[in-house]
Amino acid sequence: MTLPDPDLRRTWLFGPGADARMHEAMLASGADALILDLEDFTPAPRRATARRLLHGFVERCRAKGSLAAVRINALEADGTQDLAAAMAARPDVIAYPMSERATQIQSLDAAIDRWEAELGLRAGSIEILPVCETALGVVDVRAIAAASARVRCALLGAEDLAADLCAERGADAVELDHARRRFVLECRAARIEPVDAPYTFNDVEGAVRETDYARRLGYRSKSLVRPEHAAAINAALTPDAEALHRARTLVGTFEAARARGEDRALVDGLWVEVPAYRNAQRLIERAERLGSLERSR
Repeated sequence: MTLPDPDLRRTWLFGPGADARMHEAMLASGADALILDLEDFTPAPRRATARRLLHGFVERCRAKGSLAAVRINALEADGTQDLAAAMAARPDVIAYPMSERATQIQSLDAAIDRWEAELGLRAGSIEILPVCETALGVVDVRAIAAASARVRCALLGAEDLAADLCAERGADAVELDHARRRFVLECRAARIEPVDAPYTFNDVEGAVRETDYARRLGYRSKSLVRPEHAAAINAALTPDAEALHRARTLVGTFEAARARGEDRALVDGLWVEVPAYRNAQRLIERAERLGSLERSR
């Protein structure tokens, strides 16, 4: 299976590893990537059950056209057993919790190397998704990204990060604002795709509001914990007809101005220069790839 480009993975949905009924809801959600969580979402006594369910879940992800991911525990905890079960199921991505040091990712990379060789899988075929949910993980994400070529995306935590910051959690997420802004900056500098923190409240309206804000900051992907939020977040992270019309108008007007020998163009009160022109081109191109991906599912 050829994995979709990182910027096309709009939604990363976490779900409990041992809850088969929730697996059904995850698979029906329409989320682009499904993360079966063996860590926080699965109490230790139920992890053996979760491991047994991995193979069937990954197969059904493939049938749905969704990216299949497994969040394991830390390698020094239950992670070695989790990784063995996950690799046997052949997921697309292994997510690693509390990622805050390059050495963690290097150890996981080496372990996956050994499993790929043992299982006859293509070397480097399975990605690593660092979940950065501590202050150290956020500020050191560039080193984390550089630790393995398997890292193409990194995910910002919410609840654990707020706890590590000694912050008061609220639906407006003001306590995560600096981390959210810094994380997208650091990930772009590392040339990986940042995945925004999950909205962990019930209401869809709040999830969309937070997604719209994150999109303004530069996020094209968001994590989530509620299957019913997936469709609305996907829509918010997909260029709509109005955005495409605006981008095409900007591109056309700028190109016409350049053809006349002018350095820039005025569009709806904005002086459009080369960076805005390229950004509009990128939006149009991404919308076309998203459309092709949806048609292939």
